[in-house]
Amino acid sequence: MAQKRKERFEVKETETIEECLERMKAEGYQPIRRMEKPIFEERTVNSNKEYVPVKQQIIFEGLLVESEQ
Repeated sequence: MAQKRKERFEVKETETIEECLERMKAEGYQPIRRMEKPIFEERTVNSNKEYVPVKQQIIFEGLLVESEQ
């Protein structure tokens, strides 16, 4: 099966950024873009709804490295 030219890799909760980059490299991708998205939690304080950021989701976009033959 052919690999996709671009792929997204999310940094999992149990891994570091370096481990995610190593995983990308092992699959044959190199990072071309880093995206960060805040994850919010809805909390009710004094009958008012508040959205509080609880963590940051980090996603790398990888480009398939083509081997030179």
